[in-house]
Amino acid sequence: MAVITYWGHACFRLDEPGKEKLVFDPYLTGNPQAPLKAEAVEADYILVSHGHGDHLGDAYAIAKKCEATIIATAEIAGEAQGKGLKAHAQHIGGKHGYPFGFVKLTPALHGAGIPGGHACGFVVRYYGRTIYFAGDTGLFGDMKLIGELEKPDLALLPIGDNFTMGIDDAVVAASFLKAPLVIPYHYNTWPLIEADPQEFKDKVEEKGGMRCVVLAPGESFQL
Repeated sequence: MAVITYWGHACFRLDEPGKEKLVFDPYLTGNPQAPLKAEAVEADYILVSHGHGDHLGDAYAIAKKCEATIIATAEIAGEAQGKGLKAHAQHIGGKHGYPFGFVKLTPALHGAGIPGGHACGFVVRYYGRTIYFAGDTGLFGDMKLIGELEKPDLALLPIGDNFTMGIDDAVVAASFLKAPLVIPYHYNTWPLIEADPQEFKDKVEEKGGMRCVVLAPGESFQL
């Protein structure tokens, strides 16, 4: 069974025994929540939502060590390739097949962190499970379309406010997506993005039909 592991801030690992390891936004060095060092990470694919340092993070170092493929928008993928790394470029709305399934890039209302680029989220089909990683984003109406078209089994949503959605907007996002399982991220890394994940959990589950799991950095959940 697939397992999702939270490594703090916006960093997750998705894996299944004997299958490809996917890492999202590997900000570990300098991350006060990180339960491990970047050198300890094993990855086959690294998904980077945008170029801000707390998301691009250790992606290039991990990709070099593991010979992993970076999946990102064309600007970040091009920069990675310029450093001699393996990368596959996609753009908003584009889907591409991989050995584990597919990755589709979704919009994200946020800065790109790289000249000419775009922030994005990801819909990942991983051995029969569909995971939506929203990236850094505010609430937007087309999350309803993502829910209707992709039918995610799991939605990973930021809740820390200021730079992304806050709790109440993220609750609306969860109701749009209608994923049966929701996990929050991008909160409590610094005082500016303090948020109570229990409040988010209570409000999401009050909507009915959804389960919210709050993971501490280093914890895993079997899908």
